[in-house]
Amino acid sequence: MAILNRRRLLSALALSGAMSLLPVTSFAKDPAKVTVALDWTVNTNHIGMFIARDQGFYKEAGLDVTILPYSDTSAGVLVPSGAADFGIVGSTGLFAQRTAGADLVGTYAVVQHETGRLVFMDDRADIQSPKDLDGKTYAGFGSNWERRMIASMIRADGGKGEFEIVTLGTSAYEALANGAVDFTLEIVTWEGVKNELEGVKQRAFRYSDYGVPDQHTTLLVSSGKYLSENSDAAKAFLSATQRGYAFAADHPDEAADILIRGNQDVLTDDKLIRASLKALNDGHFLRDSDGTIGKMRPETMNAMGEFLFKAQILYDKEGAVVQEKPDFSAYFTNDFLP
Repeated sequence: MAILNRRRLLSALALSGAMSLLPVTSFAKDPAKVTVALDWTVNTNHIGMFIARDQGFYKEAGLDVTILPYSDTSAGVLVPSGAADFGIVGSTGLFAQRTAGADLVGTYAVVQHETGRLVFMDDRADIQSPKDLDGKTYAGFGSNWERRMIASMIRADGGKGEFEIVTLGTSAYEALANGAVDFTLEIVTWEGVKNELEGVKQRAFRYSDYGVPDQHTTLLVSSGKYLSENSDAAKAFLSATQRGYAFAADHPDEAADILIRGNQDVLTDDKLIRASLKALNDGHFLRDSDGTIGKMRPETMNAMGEFLFKAQILYDKEGAVVQEKPDFSAYFTNDFLP
């Protein structure tokens, strides 16, 4: 009996030790509810969250996660207002909105490097470098940074930085194809892949080749209020999300199946999804070549903040250009990542 009781005691201690290593939220009676707002209709940038949801990673972490349908109200508005706990926001959007007073904090780098580029049709012999964009027409998307960024690229190449802008949104790609505009920007891992699959011949200028610093183009953000009041839920959510993106990097075919199966009403182009995910992985966007996944590099974040500040793209809550450089280190945190 003494041996039996000792065995029971050792088993109980071992079980207790094992339980102490697991997230406390895993044993919560009621899962913590977390809402996430998207920046666009479902695409491969969002794949890690859908894998975490549909593979049960969030559930295992003690979470009940709702990925909100995309709406005209941006995540950069929904998160500070408390209508969403997390949201997908562009890096430049975070800097602009946080500087203007929005309660936004970067918490996860969805992509490790810049995925945007300026594109134009391949048959444009008159466009050989950015300075040739002077005097031409750009199809834009309505953000403040576009004109300043493109102008800086043109000037870095020896041009004046003077061009016309028409705001067209996603209609920009049709306008470019039919010659109504001269150039636009695209995401290489989405529109770029789509054009390649369809045989559309284009050329492009990468921002970083002409003085624009690299950036984590897409971020998961939260609010300082939510993070301070829900630290455990935030850590559990980001840990499970990171696990989802790692799954997408390690098992791309299965990951694509999961994303498509969970969004059949939106994702109807199987080839595009798989090719886009391949581009994200081949380009080391989801997981960098050194293994980094999810973490925001302080040097990358600070360099983009510095660029936006010097380009006078950042405005305060009164709408005036900020004259004193903000403390960009407060705009993001890796403290909630595993």
